[in-house]
Amino acid sequence: MAEIGIVMGSDSDMPVMAKAAGVLDELGISYEMNIISAHREPDVFFEYAKSAEGRGLKVIIAGAGMAAHLPGMCAALFPLPVIGIPMHTTSLGGRDSLYSIVQMPSGIPVATVAINGGVNAALLAAKILAVSDEGLLNKLKAYSEKLKAQVEAKDAHLQETGYKNYQ
Repeated sequence: MAEIGIVMGSDSDMPVMAKAAGVLDELGISYEMNIISAHREPDVFFEYAKSAEGRGLKVIIAGAGMAAHLPGMCAALFPLPVIGIPMHTTSLGGRDSLYSIVQMPSGIPVATVAINGGVNAALLAAKILAVSDEGLLNKLKAYSEKLKAQVEAKDAHLQETGYKNYQ
């Protein structure tokens, strides 16, 4: 049974949402992924969000661009955490999406990550689950150590080659 729902309004969001899925795969967290338009198929969307808790989901990661109603509507119907990912848009660079997601009315919180922040959305969802899962917490600690080692390796390469030859 999936613990996290990944939902997007369009397949154009897939490159960002795939990054979230990749992190969850790496951490061994089960998820389901769907493309559902809150505007074009509201009946399907309402069923998805209303049934999510009963299906065992503990967190929903919702990506949306432009009007970006998907994360907020998930939060209105799903009683557990929702993480919104604002998508980059050509017209306003994603600021429209960011403002739509982050400016929720009082009582309907949506945790919001950076524009196109699929990786951080997955890590935040994992951290929420890790509150009650020591094994997952240890995986997150190892993930952080891996990031640290990557930076250290890049610095060692810089020190060895100098900035002019750094590649």
